[in-house]
Amino acid sequence: MTIDTPAWVRDAVFYQVFPDRFARSSRVPAPGPFEPWAAPPTRLGFKGGDLLGIAEHLDELQDLGVTALYLTPVFQSASNHRYHAYDYLAVDPLLGGTPALRELVDACHARGMRIVLDGVFNHAGRGFWAFHHVLEAGGASPYRDWFVFDRAGLDAGRPVRAYPSADEQRALDGGGSADEHMAGAASLRVLGYQAWWDHPALPKWNTANPQAREYLLGVAEHWIRFGIDGWRLDVPEEIDDPEFWREFRRRVRAINPEAYLVGEIWHEAPAWLEGDRFDALMNYPFLEAVLGFTAGRHLDRAVVAGQAELGRTVMPLDAAGFGERIQRALSAYDPAVVAVQLNLLDSHDTPRFVTMAGGDRAALRLAVLLQMTLPGAPCVYYGDEVGMEGRADPDCRRAFPADPAAWDASLRTFVQAAIALRRAHPALRAAGSFRTVATHGMTHVHLRQDAGELFVVAVNAGESADRVEASVPEARGRRLVVEPVPGWSDEGGALPIEVGAGPVVLEVPAREGLVLRAAD
Repeated sequence: MTIDTPAWVRDAVFYQVFPDRFARSSRVPAPGPFEPWAAPPTRLGFKGGDLLGIAEHLDELQDLGVTALYLTPVFQSASNHRYHAYDYLAVDPLLGGTPALRELVDACHARGMRIVLDGVFNHAGRGFWAFHHVLEAGGASPYRDWFVFDRAGLDAGRPVRAYPSADEQRALDGGGSADEHMAGAASLRVLGYQAWWDHPALPKWNTANPQAREYLLGVAEHWIRFGIDGWRLDVPEEIDDPEFWREFRRRVRAINPEAYLVGEIWHEAPAWLEGDRFDALMNYPFLEAVLGFTAGRHLDRAVVAGQAELGRTVMPLDAAGFGERIQRALSAYDPAVVAVQLNLLDSHDTPRFVTMAGGDRAALRLAVLLQMTLPGAPCVYYGDEVGMEGRADPDCRRAFPADPAAWDASLRTFVQAAIALRRAHPALRAAGSFRTVATHGMTHVHLRQDAGELFVVAVNAGESADRVEASVPEARGRRLVVEPVPGWSDEGGALPIEVGAGPVVLEVPAREGLVLRAAD
């Protein structure tokens, strides 16, 4: 099967935005009071960020080097994160409504930027109109097969209990194993319908039903026609129907052959990336490897454990361990897939990177350098570039600091420069052009190369300067010159280095990186 990934993603730098928390626009009227912008976020509270606020800050994002936005859900919902949709065909009025998305999409495209939306097609919100129809009409509703109901209960006239009592909630919470919760077994028994992970607010779609399936596929087509450039698909493994996703891809790509389809799967999953379903995954194995290496002894294991998946997979790594993990992740997929994997350092579902790294911003700088010089499409979680911190949800979803005086300006300058380095040099984006050339203690050295350029990148995550020998026969007869990195030393031994038959010797300062470019 042909692997056909969108060419534009190979050159993209993504910026993930949680719309309620990025920026408010005075053009979106507030229907009532919001939480104070700078106050710690709460699970249910709204800050009042909107899509016009994002549009009004595109200058800043473009200045940072961002070329694509990924937005968490924007459709009508009664939750601040909007994974509880009650209308998939309308943008939430708190975000400015559908006209605000029209303005944002057009503004992005006018700047040559792309925009990807979050598609939640595994579950809806209990306010979704078809589910509500069953709540009112019971077994007589023609929508009764759009979700997974206790049919015997519906036929007997038993009411669906979408808002459980305290006793019913306790029964849900104690409903069994993780597998049983994922299957919604307790909610089907206690509430009369299957809910995602037994959360009453999230009835699970019955995608085997032809009418429900057609509705969801029509939603995907509608917003692609509207002009979005792709979909990030929420928990797609929980729609256990490969043909659903194959049809999803066929229909989306029939409208936009360059649409980007990226799935939220937290582990390596080659079967999903064979050309018939998704282009890429959210690359959490990349996050795990980079965090374990760059944080080193600063890694806050208690914070990491606050996110269950990461708590099982993140551990301190030396350079050799990091290199092995990265090589395994790269070799699991076709090079065309590797080039468009969404390489993130954190997200709305994890604690902030710098918090997981024990507050050590040097770790974040090292991580950003790796992110911008390794294969894949880098994705910056909003505010990481100015030093935002935060533990597990909801703390990782704080409001972006409105006052630039609260930003870490030097960190932003560093991230901006690292993005600019990547965007200026095709070798740092090319598929299939990665090789680990040396590991020594806590120093990892890798090579990126295409037909016209060659780079050597050394990252020392240790607490003391390191001297490492690296074999780079690809650069024989050329000189390695330093590409300056703002805020770091321009050290590296006797530079420029003439590359001969033997290894080159690099001196890498503690907790810093070194970027070398081959010159004639």
